[in-house]
Amino acid sequence: MAKILIVDDSEAYLHSLAKLVEAEGHEVITASSGEQGVEEAKAGRPDVILMDIVMPGMSGFQATRKISKDDATKNIPIIFVTTKDQETDRIWGMRQGAIAYITKPVDKKELVNAINKALLS
Repeated sequence: MAKILIVDDSEAYLHSLAKLVEAEGHEVITASSGEQGVEEAKAGRPDVILMDIVMPGMSGFQATRKISKDDATKNIPIIFVTTKDQETDRIWGMRQGAIAYITKPVDKKELVNAINKALLS
């Protein structure tokens, strides 16, 4: 069982992603903003982070850069889970430090595979 941090400003997506992750036997912690996600990453030390991109205030891109550059959190794998589906967004997201990029609506098998791969890295 792993600890998964889900960062998303949508309550509906937080809930649906949490249910999916918990069904796989993992513990879930949540954050509803990029700023809160950075703090939860430091405080909760999750095994994997699922990060939305489009959020008010600090975007998922910005939060991922902060997490990836902080010595305390830089080794936590980050998976973007977002509505942004342009190739340029995907490339930019991977350059920010993410290990995977999944678009919404989420394909359960794709997400589970990405989480499992992240846990093995």
